[in-house]
Amino acid sequence: MRCWILNESLSGILVLLWLGVNLYLFFDTYRWYEEEESFFYTRVILGPTLAWARASAVCLNFNCMLILLPISRNFLSFIRGASVCCRGPWRRQLDKNLKFHKLVAYGIAVNATIHVVAHVCNLERYRWSQSADAEGLVAALASLGDAPNESYLNPIRAFHTSTTTELLTTIAGITGLMISLALILIMTSSTEFIRQISYELFWYTHHVFIIFFIGLAFHGAGRIVRGQTPESLLVHNVTFCRDRYAEWQAAAQCPAPQFSGKEPSAWKWVLGPVVLYACERIIRYWRFQQEVVITKVVSHPSGVLELHMTKQHFHMAPGQYILLQCPSISRLEWHPFTLTSAPQEDFFSVHVRAAGDWTRALCQAFHADGQALGGPRSLPRLAVDGPFGAALTDVFHYPVSVCIAAGIGVTPFAALLKSLWYRSCEPHSQLKPSKVYFYWICRDSRAFEWFADLLLSLETRMSERGRAHLLSYHIFLTGWDENQAIHIALHWDENTDVITGLRQKTFYGRPNWNNEFRQMAYNHPSSSIGVFFCGPSALSKTLQRMCRLYSSADPRGVHFYYHRESF
Repeated sequence: MRCWILNESLSGILVLLWLGVNLYLFFDTYRWYEEEESFFYTRVILGPTLAWARASAVCLNFNCMLILLPISRNFLSFIRGASVCCRGPWRRQLDKNLKFHKLVAYGIAVNATIHVVAHVCNLERYRWSQSADAEGLVAALASLGDAPNESYLNPIRAFHTSTTTELLTTIAGITGLMISLALILIMTSSTEFIRQISYELFWYTHHVFIIFFIGLAFHGAGRIVRGQTPESLLVHNVTFCRDRYAEWQAAAQCPAPQFSGKEPSAWKWVLGPVVLYACERIIRYWRFQQEVVITKVVSHPSGVLELHMTKQHFHMAPGQYILLQCPSISRLEWHPFTLTSAPQEDFFSVHVRAAGDWTRALCQAFHADGQALGGPRSLPRLAVDGPFGAALTDVFHYPVSVCIAAGIGVTPFAALLKSLWYRSCEPHSQLKPSKVYFYWICRDSRAFEWFADLLLSLETRMSERGRAHLLSYHIFLTGWDENQAIHIALHWDENTDVITGLRQKTFYGRPNWNNEFRQMAYNHPSSSIGVFFCGPSALSKTLQRMCRLYSSADPRGVHFYYHRESF
């Protein structure tokens, strides 16, 4: 438990803070609408659902204010770069931006559901107050607005009026329907299942958020929920006049109460984040206009495409990623790819695996033959937005780093290992980290080919420089056929590995993470060890559990800090 607190306490505090603010806003608003004198007559008709609707609306506005911040990539990159303000555990929270985005989305969904249900009840209560069964003060309030110089409290003016008609003929009803449909579409298309089978469907439907925010900004303009005006409260004392409703028209002491709708406030909540996000899009459009020169295209086994590019004023750090667009495929879609080149190189590169409709179309658009291609006119145009900071940029902040990749998840570590080599070659450099453990788990032996070249180069150069101790790598093959097994067995005694050509032999099967973490904890008993992972969720949960299990309860002992690449 102590290890979990050391690793996740700040995340838990931030979640509790978010939850606490939501609860405070809800109960404070609920209490205000239950006690506020100007809404006494409104409560007579609507009952407690008035407070439920208004309290959930405030929480909805609060969460809509937050929802865009975790996906404002330039804003997050700026915070990540401000190392003076963002260090240690605070910096690790930026790696969880998408988790917070999802958490806030659930908050929006819950409050939107409460708001919709409460207002459905309110509409029915408004309609019922116009029926023959309504009597007394309720009937008197419902009839207000029929005589001259009276303002209405009940927006439904007759019992035979359909609530559906009211819904489709008012600003509040139309925008509420827009918001609800947009939210349902966004939430249902954001599931893991949908994103895996059709990322394009997820991408396009997620941009319905524009309709959502436009509807939200105008939703309160209808002012259906009305309260007594301040001027009316001065001449119409609710406590004295509520039992004298039959005399409202005649008695000077109790003139008919006047009502007005509350000023819309949703736009005030979301204006700042929307402006910030608009700036993000303006920056993206500006970067879209900048020329990207494709210098080399290489087709690797297992459907992996390598692109080398250059762009003016492009500066990167190891572990960062870019958004890539190919206008000939789609002028709207941008897809994230981790940079696989080092900052010291005179180009930047990405590796793209054909895993979906867009990536397959991109691979088909580039007919690579393993060599540098001809002039740029023969290649489709690419646009690049970024680079943006990610979890892996923190590898160089730990004395010991553990890099774990599964399948194509190895691409982010290419830039890190290259940069590690370049830094180790700098004279009189105080290199941090002093030790890097690299694990790669892959089921297809052909996928090793392109990355094995990099590892072989690193292995050779570090041995020549006397830096072989800096990098310890372990490659695991989880899938093979009978012919491969025979070939491996026949060449097992050779000096180099039969699959990768490296001196370090490939392991067959999956790592025993208990043994691996136990050994690392033993080798570095008083160190802070950063664990960086890119791959599937199932393995991510296992690694998180290992980090908690093998972190020492003693503050002076070894501590594993987990980071997962996500964009």
